[in-house]
Amino acid sequence: MLDVRRLRLLRELARRGTIAAVAEALAYSPSAVSQQLAVLEREAGLPLLERTGRRVRLTPAAQNLVGHAEAVLERLEQADADLAEARSGLAGVLRVGAFPTATRALVPAALVHLSRRHPALEPMVHETDPAAVAHALRAGELDVALVHEYDFVPAPAEPGLATRPLYQEAMYLAAPAPGCAPVPAAQPWAEPDAGPEARTGSAAVAPEAGAGADQGAVLRAHRDAPWITATPGTLCHTMTLRACQAAGFTPRVRHRIDEFATVLALVAAGQGVAVVPQLGMAGPPDPGIALTRLHMERRTKIAFRSGSGAHPAVTAFAASLQACVPPDLAASRAAL
Repeated sequence: MLDVRRLRLLRELARRGTIAAVAEALAYSPSAVSQQLAVLEREAGLPLLERTGRRVRLTPAAQNLVGHAEAVLERLEQADADLAEARSGLAGVLRVGAFPTATRALVPAALVHLSRRHPALEPMVHETDPAAVAHALRAGELDVALVHEYDFVPAPAEPGLATRPLYQEAMYLAAPAPGCAPVPAAQPWAEPDAGPEARTGSAAVAPEAGAGADQGAVLRAHRDAPWITATPGTLCHTMTLRACQAAGFTPRVRHRIDEFATVLALVAAGQGVAVVPQLGMAGPPDPGIALTRLHMERRTKIAFRSGSGAHPAVTAFAASLQACVPPDLAASRAAL
C-alpha cells in the first residue's frame, strides 16, 4: 500500500524541482526526504527518480503517480471538509494569505464580518505575494488565500489548487500632474529593467483622463521618463514590464517599490511614473498626480486546495470577503 505522506513528497518534488526545496517547504531534512522517496520506490516496485549528478528527475512512472497523488490528496481534502461540516460550529485556526493591497483594503472588514458570525474561528493572516501562494497552499502553510492576475500576466493553472473569482479592478497610469513636480528624463546610467517576465470602500479615483485613448500611446508618451515598478519576481513587476513592451519599449526603472502608497508618493514627488490598480489608491487622488485609465484590469480570486472549497471555514471566509467587496467593485463581479 502506498503511503500518502510519501506521495505528497513526490508531488512536491514534481512541483518544486529539488529535494532541498521540498525539505525546506515541508520542514524535513534533505536526507529524510531522500529516505522517504527511496521507501516509496520500494513500495512502487520500480524506479521513480533518475539521478543526474546532484539533481533528480522524475521517471515517466513517477509522473503518472503524481497524477494519482493529486487525486488522492484532493479526496482527502474533501473528506476533511465533510468531517468539518459534521461538527457543530466552526473553531480553530484558519491560515489566510493575502497580498498587501487586499490586506489593507478588504481583509480587515472581512475579518470583522467573519468574527461576528464565527467567533471561535481564529483567522491568521500572512502577507503573501500571489506568486508564492501555490506552494504555500500545497505545503499546508495556508488554508485559503487571495491571488490576482493581470491582462498581461494571466495566472497559470496550478495542479492541486482551485480558485473562485472575487472582483476585478481598473488599472491607471500615474504621472505627475501638469504644473507640478516634473519627471526628469531617465539618465544614461539608469539600466533597462530586464526582470522575469478599515475601510471597505475603494479609493476615489480621478475621472478617466484617457477615455478612448490608445493604451500604447498613453504609455509611449512616458517612455523617456523614469519608471517605478514593484520588485522583480512579482506579478506587479511583470505586468508593468509587459505592458510597456507591448507598447514598443522597455521602461527604464529608477525605483522598485512594492507598496502602492509609497509608489504614489514618489510619483507626486516627480520621481517617475507607474501603473497602479484602483485599490492601490487609499484615498482621494493627490492633486499632484494625474491618473489615466488604462484598458487593462487586475482580477482577484480566492484560492484554496482542490477539494477544500466546501470546507466550512473556507466557505465562511469566502462569504465574508464577498460581503465586504467595495461597492464600486462589487458590480464587476457579474462580469467574472
